[in-house]
Amino acid sequence: MTTSDRHDTAVPPAEEAPRASGLLAPGPSGAAAFADRHVGPSAEDVETMLDVVGQPSLAALVEAAVPPSIRAGRSGAPLDLPAAGDESAVTARLRALADRNTVRRSMIGLGYAGTVTPPVIRRNVLEDPSWYTAYTPYQPEISQGRLEALLNFQTVVADLTGLALANASMLDEATAAAEAMTLMRRSSRAPQDAALVVDADVLPQTLAVVRTRAEAIGLPVVVHDTREGLPEGDLFGVLLQQPGASGLVRDEADLVAAAHERGALVTVAADLLALTLLRPPGEAGADVAVGTSQRFGVPMGGGGPHAGYIAVREGLQRTLPGRLVGVSRDADGHPAYRLALQTREQHIRRERATSNICTAQVLLAVVASMYAVHHGPDGLRRIAQQVHERTVALGGAVRARGLDVVHTDVFDTVLVRVPGRADEVLERARAAGYWLRRVDADVVGLACDETTTPEDVERVAGCLGQVGAPAPGRVDGAALALPAGLLRTSGYLTHPVFALHRSETAMLRYLKRLSDADYALDRGMIPLGSCTMKLNGTAEMEPISWPAFADAHPFAPAEDLAGTRALAEELEAQLAEITGYDAVSLQPNAGSQGELAGLLAIRAYHRSRGDDARDVCLIPTSAHGTNAASAIMAGLRVVTVATSATGDVDLGDLDAKVAQHGDRLAAVMVTYPSTHGVFEAGITRLCEVVHAAGGQVYVDGANLNALVGVARPGAFGADVSHLNLHKTFCIPHGGGGPGVGPVAARAHLAPFLPSREVAGGASAGTTSAGGAGPEGVGAVSGAPYGSAGILPISWAYLALMGPDGLLRATQTALLTANYVAARLREHFPVLYTGEGGLVAHECVLDLRPLTAATGVTVDDVAKRLVDFGFHAPTMSFPVAGTLMVEPTESEDLAELDRFCDAMVAIRAEVAEVEDGRWSVEDSPLRSAPHTAAMLVGEWDRPYDRARAVYPAGVSPQRKYWPPVRRVDGAYGDRNLVCSCPPVEELAGL
Repeated sequence: MTTSDRHDTAVPPAEEAPRASGLLAPGPSGAAAFADRHVGPSAEDVETMLDVVGQPSLAALVEAAVPPSIRAGRSGAPLDLPAAGDESAVTARLRALADRNTVRRSMIGLGYAGTVTPPVIRRNVLEDPSWYTAYTPYQPEISQGRLEALLNFQTVVADLTGLALANASMLDEATAAAEAMTLMRRSSRAPQDAALVVDADVLPQTLAVVRTRAEAIGLPVVVHDTREGLPEGDLFGVLLQQPGASGLVRDEADLVAAAHERGALVTVAADLLALTLLRPPGEAGADVAVGTSQRFGVPMGGGGPHAGYIAVREGLQRTLPGRLVGVSRDADGHPAYRLALQTREQHIRRERATSNICTAQVLLAVVASMYAVHHGPDGLRRIAQQVHERTVALGGAVRARGLDVVHTDVFDTVLVRVPGRADEVLERARAAGYWLRRVDADVVGLACDETTTPEDVERVAGCLGQVGAPAPGRVDGAALALPAGLLRTSGYLTHPVFALHRSETAMLRYLKRLSDADYALDRGMIPLGSCTMKLNGTAEMEPISWPAFADAHPFAPAEDLAGTRALAEELEAQLAEITGYDAVSLQPNAGSQGELAGLLAIRAYHRSRGDDARDVCLIPTSAHGTNAASAIMAGLRVVTVATSATGDVDLGDLDAKVAQHGDRLAAVMVTYPSTHGVFEAGITRLCEVVHAAGGQVYVDGANLNALVGVARPGAFGADVSHLNLHKTFCIPHGGGGPGVGPVAARAHLAPFLPSREVAGGASAGTTSAGGAGPEGVGAVSGAPYGSAGILPISWAYLALMGPDGLLRATQTALLTANYVAARLREHFPVLYTGEGGLVAHECVLDLRPLTAATGVTVDDVAKRLVDFGFHAPTMSFPVAGTLMVEPTESEDLAELDRFCDAMVAIRAEVAEVEDGRWSVEDSPLRSAPHTAAMLVGEWDRPYDRARAVYPAGVSPQRKYWPPVRRVDGAYGDRNLVCSCPPVEELAGL
C-alpha cells in the first residue's frame, strides 16, 4: 500500500510528499507549506504513528474514535471556509483590513489612554516567544522569571494604591470592579438585601459590567451622585472612581468614613499613573482598589487585552479573587516564587466558588510591570506631571476662547461646555485628526495622555472654536493644579528592582535573565492536557503590533474602525461555521467570561418564556471547575451528575437528576470531548434528555481542537458554547493570559448574547455596530469586542490553514494523543478510553498504582520531567494522582518520542524504588529537579551527578537548567509575602 493509498482525500496533498533532509517539501502552494509548518509530524512521521496506533489512515482513525452520531449529516460536513492563503497573501489581506481603520490621536479617555511601549519591552517581552508561549506558572521551579515579573506587578499596584496586597492581575478594569463588588458583599455584615452604591462618575463600561454581574446574583445596584452624600437604606459597598469619568479629582476620605460607619466597604477604581501624584486610596481608608495598568506601556488595542488590577487592605487577602504570587523557599532554603494560596483556584472550590476567574493577564501584566521597572518611580512621576501639565494647559486654552470647563480639579481630562455644538466640535476635531468624547449635546470631553504634545493642545483647542478671547500662542506647559490636600506625600516603588535598570543594556539583560529562568514553547514541548499549548505562528502574531490595530480606542467612531469591525464579523462568521452555531459574540475576554455569558443567555432565554423557576444547572463531577463557578456567578444552582467507571457522564444518574428537578432544570453543562479525554458516545442522548425536559445544553468548548472539521456542537445537539481562542485558535497562552473566550449560540439564544453597546452614549459620537437585541444580558467585559487587539491572530490562523488545514490539524492532534497513549500504555495505564481503546486529543495516565506501591507521587514525576527538559503534563486533573497529556498537532515525532522516552526512563527509576535499590526519599525522583548549584561541593546521594542532571536521552548541548529546587508551597502560604521583599529578607529566607 502506498502512502497516497493510506491517506484520505481530506488531508492536503502536501502531506503526501516527504520532507527530505529536514526541509519542507514543496507543496502545490504556499498555503500547504504553512500547514506543513504548523502541523509538526511529516508524512513519514504520520505513517510511523499510524502503525503504532493500529490505524490505516487519519480518516480511519477519526471514524474509529469519533462516534458516528455526531459526524452524521451537517455535523460532519466539510467546513465552508475560504481556501487557505500563503503568508504573503494573508498578510496582504490583513493589511487591507487594517487600512480600513483610520486611527486618529485619541483624546476620548474613559479608562483608555495612548502610551509609549518602550521598544526594549515591545521587542523582548510582547513580541518574544519566550514570554508569550509560556504556560501558567503552576510548575514554579521552571517559571521563576514570570513569577518575579508578576511579583513586581503586584508591588507596583500595592505601592501605588497604598493597600496591603494586590493580585497578579485581572481581566480588565470593569470585571475587576465586578469582582470587588462580590468581595465587598461577602466581607460585609450588612443585611442580605443591602445595595451596592455606584457613584454617578464611575466609568460607564464599568457600570455596565457591574450591573450585568449584580443582576445575575440578585444584588441591588443604586447609582448615586455621592458628592451629595450616601443615599438612604442599607448598603454593603460603595464604588467610587478617582479621577472620575468626568475628570474630577475629589477627596473621598469623608465619604469612605461615612460608608464604614454604616457597615459598608469601599472600592476605589483608580488610575495608577494619577496615583503617582494623588493620595492613594489606601491612605483615604478605602478597602479595595481596582483599575487597569493599560497606560503603563500596553497599547489600547481596540479595548484589550490589558491587565486589570485589584488590591485589598490587610485582612481581606484571603478573599482576593484570581491568582496571587508569593515568595517561598526551595528545598535548599533559597528564596523561590510560587502561586500562593492555590486552594482558592476555582477547579478546587467548584460550586463553593466566590469567583469564576481562573486566569489572569500575565503577558500584559509583565509588560506593565516592566514599564515601571524601565521608568522607575521618578520616571513615572515625570510622565504623570507631563500629562497633567498638558491638561492644565488645555484647560487654559479652552478658557482663553471664552468657553467654560465643567471641573477645574482634574488630572488628565477636561470637560468643555459647547452648548448645542458637541457634534460639530467632534467632527471638526475628527477632520483635524483627533477623537474627542461626546458627553452630551452640550459637553465634550478631552483627555491627555503620555503621547499628547503641545501641538496637540493647540490644535484641539482650536477645534472648539473661538468664542470671545483670541487664541493663545504656543502652549509649553503649566503648573500643577491639583488640590493641595490630595497630593501624594508617601513614597512608592522603593525596592531596588525599580532603580537598577535605567540603561537599555541593563534592562535588556534583566529581561533576558528572567526569560532564561523560564520554560516556554521556544524550548520544548509543553504536553498539557486541557490547555492546548501549540504553535503560535509568527505570521499570525506580527499584526497585533500594527498601529491600525494597536492604537485604536474601543469607543472611537464606528466608521473609523471599519477594518476592526469587518475582521471581527468575519471571524464571528467563521467560528459560527466551525461550531455549527448561528451567532457568536467575541466580547468575553477569557474562557470563564464566555462560560458566564453563555449561562446568562440561557437564564435570560428561560425568563423571556416565563420560566423564571428554571435555576438548576447539572454539571458532571469531572467537569472543569470554572463550570460550577460560572453557574454560581450566573445565579444558578449546581447539581452534580455522577461519572461512570469508564469516565463518561453516568446517563442513568442524569435521567434521575432530570426527573428529580423537572421544570426547575435550566441547563446541563458538559465538556466535549469529555474532561477525561474521550469522545463519549452518549452525548446525543444527553442532549435529547435535557431538551425533552425543557433544559438547554451548554457544551464547554475547551476541547474544541478535537472537533474542528470533524463535528459541530451546534449541529449535534448543543445550544451554546464558549470557545477558547487561546487554545484551539492559536492566541498564545502568554504565561497565563491573554485569553479570549467568545460565546457561540443557536438562533433562539442569539438575542441574549452580550450587548456591544458597552459605553452607552459615552463613546466618541457613535456606538459600535451589532450586538444582541434589547433582551441581551448586557456587557461582560469593558469593550465591545473584548480583547480586540489580538483577534487578528485567530483570523490569520484560519486564513492560513483553510478548511483542509484545519481538518488536518484536528486529525493530527488525535493521532499524536493516541500515539503517546499507545507508547506509554504498558508503562502507565491509560485511565479512560473510548471505542476501540482510543482517546481523543489527550490521555490520562494513571500513576495511582505506582504511588500506592512505591510512594512515588505525581509531583515526583512532574519535577523529574524538568531534568529531562520538559514541562510536566496537567497534574491531578481531572483525577487526583494522574497526569493528563495533550501533545497537540504541532509537535513532531522526534519531540513526541523524546517525551515518551523520558516517561519510560522515569518509569524505570520508579522500578528501582520498587526493587529496593534506593528509597523514594533518596531517589532522583524525590530530589528533582536538580539545579546546577547542586553539582558544586559535597554529593551524598546514592546516584551520581551525571544521572541527576543528564538522565537518559538528555543532551548537554540542549540542557535546560532550573534556577531553583523543589519549592515548598506550604511554607509560602504560612508566611505570605506577595510583594517585592527587602533584599535582606530575601537573603534570609
